[in-house]
Amino acid sequence: MEMVRLLLCSFALLLMSFACNSDAGDVTYDGRSLIINGERKVLFSGSIHYPRSTPENPATATTKPNSLPDQSPPQKPEIRLPYFFLRFWCYGINLWVLGEMWPSLIAKAKEGGIDVIQTYVFWNLHERQQGKFDFSGRNDIISFIKEVQNQGLYVTLRIGPFIESEWTYGGLPIWLRDIPGIVYRSDNEPFKIEMEKWTTRIVYMMKSEKLYASLGGPIILSQIENEYKMIEPAFHERGPPYVRWAAAMAVGLQTGVPWVMCKQDDAPDPVINTCNGMKCGETFTGPNSPNKPALWTENWTSQYQVYGDKPLLRSAEDIAYQVALFIAKFRGSYVNYYMYHGGTNFGRSASAFVITSYYDEAPLDEYGSVRQPKWGHLKELHAAVKLASNPLLSGDHTNVSLGELQDAYVFQVKSGECAAFLVNKGPKDASVVFQNSPYQLPRKSISILPDCKTEAFNTAKVNAQQSTRSWQATQKFDSTERWEEYKEAIPNFDNTVSRANTLPEQLFTTKDESDYLWYTISLKQDSNTQSKLVVQSRGHVLHAFVNGVFVGSAHGRHRNESFSLEQTVTLNKGVNSLSFLSAMVGLSDSGAYLERRVGGLRKVLIEERDLSKNSWGYQVGLSGEKLEIYTDAGSSKVEWNKLGSSANQPLKWFKTHFDAPAGNDPIALNLGSMGKGEAFVNGQSIGRYWVLFQTPEGKPSQTWYHVPRAFLKPTGNLLVLLEEENGDPLKVSLDKISVARVCGHVSETHLPPVVKWLGLKTQNQNNTRKNRDRRPKVQLSCPPKRNISKVLFASFGNPSGDCQNYSTGSCHSSISTAIVEQVCIGKRRCSILLSKNRFGDPCPGISKTLLVDAQCT
Repeated sequence: MEMVRLLLCSFALLLMSFACNSDAGDVTYDGRSLIINGERKVLFSGSIHYPRSTPENPATATTKPNSLPDQSPPQKPEIRLPYFFLRFWCYGINLWVLGEMWPSLIAKAKEGGIDVIQTYVFWNLHERQQGKFDFSGRNDIISFIKEVQNQGLYVTLRIGPFIESEWTYGGLPIWLRDIPGIVYRSDNEPFKIEMEKWTTRIVYMMKSEKLYASLGGPIILSQIENEYKMIEPAFHERGPPYVRWAAAMAVGLQTGVPWVMCKQDDAPDPVINTCNGMKCGETFTGPNSPNKPALWTENWTSQYQVYGDKPLLRSAEDIAYQVALFIAKFRGSYVNYYMYHGGTNFGRSASAFVITSYYDEAPLDEYGSVRQPKWGHLKELHAAVKLASNPLLSGDHTNVSLGELQDAYVFQVKSGECAAFLVNKGPKDASVVFQNSPYQLPRKSISILPDCKTEAFNTAKVNAQQSTRSWQATQKFDSTERWEEYKEAIPNFDNTVSRANTLPEQLFTTKDESDYLWYTISLKQDSNTQSKLVVQSRGHVLHAFVNGVFVGSAHGRHRNESFSLEQTVTLNKGVNSLSFLSAMVGLSDSGAYLERRVGGLRKVLIEERDLSKNSWGYQVGLSGEKLEIYTDAGSSKVEWNKLGSSANQPLKWFKTHFDAPAGNDPIALNLGSMGKGEAFVNGQSIGRYWVLFQTPEGKPSQTWYHVPRAFLKPTGNLLVLLEEENGDPLKVSLDKISVARVCGHVSETHLPPVVKWLGLKTQNQNNTRKNRDRRPKVQLSCPPKRNISKVLFASFGNPSGDCQNYSTGSCHSSISTAIVEQVCIGKRRCSILLSKNRFGDPCPGISKTLLVDAQCT
């Protein structure tokens, strides 16, 4: 049966490849918006980065090129079929089973009202070594863009080539450092030569595949440079000429679509300046020409997180408020969410101190699952704005005061069509009168009136359900028989073959081929002594060994990478071996003069005697790395021992095997018992972990580490952990992640606005249908293959709190739980009307609310 479904889905996908046409055609702009094929557009965009998720399952993958992609032109779609039916039907049957994230992420973005997918181009991912290119697997940007095109969406391509993005070295390849006289991102010929070569290559690739809108493809915007204004003053007279050169170089490549520069308020014509940040509705200075549209290239849906810090959360209400304000105040016509899906910083791709999980609080979480209510609330926002798109794009724009902290932004077309945004900037609810009609505006909110009469959406009224994730262990690695360990050798001066007469600088020495650099020195003592050791470092982590025995560790912090290790150590009479392992946790990703950044040990003192200018031995990387013992082939090259055979050694490798869990749920390793290191599954790194670096509240910054199903085989998967500290692998588990709870919360004054507005405007419907559509309801939906099994809380009346923290109020219908159970138990989806006829009226005259929290199993 499964084979039949796979064949049917394959056929459906083949048909679907002809079903959508995102061919944009001619793209220009004016002071209102981008103009695509002669039509002005209001566009919502979402950032999804191709290397931070997986394209396909290895079993279904085709060979990808390591240089330029196939240059045969893409077929022009001719047949039109019901796209969403085919795509989502196949997701339910096939794509999630295979572990293919790209198609699923793009489809969920589209369902959420996204028109454009925005991605960076990751230079140091594609050209790790100068002149050697890799566009395969997760690096296959061409396939990613074509998947976006297949699903009928546009693309914004942020070439950079400096991207920041919390990506190691800001996306620049480390080999640039070796070019004589180079100064990054300035009016510097060596850098401009390399930047132009790379930009031209990417543009050529896109042209050869006909991916620019001007050639029938989906790319409607390109970006050159990235937030340069923030560092431009540091380059003095070398800054402004570089901006002009970069703009002219990009425009000269003749892509046929507009270019943008973000956070560059003096972007030269015809390049468009755009806004980045959380509050562009308040802080944007506007386009630098009346002929340019207002574009928001980064609306941060949360914030990236670093080890040692807790996550910065941003509410759906705040995001929606700023989007609506940007559109109303600046006639904004393009808003991009950064990130819409953050994904995973696999391998060593994260920048300094950044955790493996990236923007997990985005509308699609790290695993690609819908995060509610953010996803649903923004979907309603997009629908409401699109209802007002004609007045927004073609009407006159006026601002009317409704109170001290209240305004109306009105868009009026000569034909009489009108749309309005009623803004309450104040900290309290407000009653206002607009065009002789009263409106209630919650604090810090915006109501969208697509016809200047009826509220279709309010940014503070969240109608989308809220969902709660759960982690359930599917496999526990709690048996000593399951694990083997390999003790990493501690090198000494005699067996490190490389020599230097001073402490080597780490980045220049390692070329970023490893996080690790060993420093070794021999020290002769006349007698046994207790000595004070002081090591000053610009690396991120330091482990110190004396005569092969571990004596201490120290580390820096994000944006404060310098640190010192001070330790009293025992030195023996005769020759002593001092070994220091310096580790980087990603490279810096921002700031001026990035090429001058240094890493590694800066000074070593014994009893104030400076050893820095002595003869040093050094070794790049660990022996286990060089032997690739995290792979099946490399693992067989070393002798593994029973777990616990080197209990006092903090630098070890652990190995075990496991079978892939059944089902389609995302999975992750629970590494809460480990210290610091890196995890590998079937030879692929799922990223660095650092559990011991905890938040001020004493919790790990990250406990679960994503294992894409695309990395797995059905059985015999190899798991290898490189552990720098003294972590306990016996408490590691492989966990399934699912939505365990769903919650809805609506009131009689909290109608589903977009549905209400559409109900009022829908023609040829009788009053009964209209009234039914307008009635508020709680709508709950469990993930696929899960049903509502238990009602944890239900109250019709005036329950206090929200879905995070609730209790019954002074008014409560005693049959609330029974009614909800009758409607919802055993179903994947259910809808409960806010109805006095069903729940009774426990307190006449009081506005009623329904809050339901349910469990999915």
